[in-house]
Amino acid sequence: MNCLLADRLRAGALLLAAVWVPASAGLLLEADPDWKEGEVAMPAAPREAALRMIDIGTPSPNAFFVDEDSVAVGADGVVRYTLVVRARGGAENVSFEGIRCATGERRIYASGRKDGTWSPLKNSAWQPIVDNGYNRPRAALAHDYFCDGPAGPRDREHALRLLRQKRDLDKPFGVHQ
Repeated sequence: MNCLLADRLRAGALLLAAVWVPASAGLLLEADPDWKEGEVAMPAAPREAALRMIDIGTPSPNAFFVDEDSVAVGADGVVRYTLVVRARGGAENVSFEGIRCATGERRIYASGRKDGTWSPLKNSAWQPIVDNGYNRPRAALAHDYFCDGPAGPRDREHALRLLRQKRDLDKPFGVHQ
């Protein structure tokens, strides 16, 4: 009997996850056909003192940081930020990105160079945030730091508070101490 109950609970949890993840990323809403993206200005190069480590919720050989100086919530509803990814071996990738909370999409605008300048990506387009290994940092940012589900984005100060706080790993869904 306990096996049957455990199987049903697992099936229910999987069903809930299948609906919750797309809904929380905004993927169950229709995109606004009249939406227009605002002007995008490249931020300054990230400063070491402004980098905030983010918890992506799964083990990774990389460390992920957001430059708090770069976090901005546009009038178009896009949260823009600089993401810094550091590998154990010392390699570093820097990108300037955006998240549309209302549609659960992300976009990479530019790649950072060692000299602090930006190399804009050609053909950069909005892509769905798929919660997989490559996009896990973006999914974590959307779900735990920047977005209140498919509603509009959190304001900048709220997002910064969440970035600066340590996460309580015993609590689900990005609940912070």
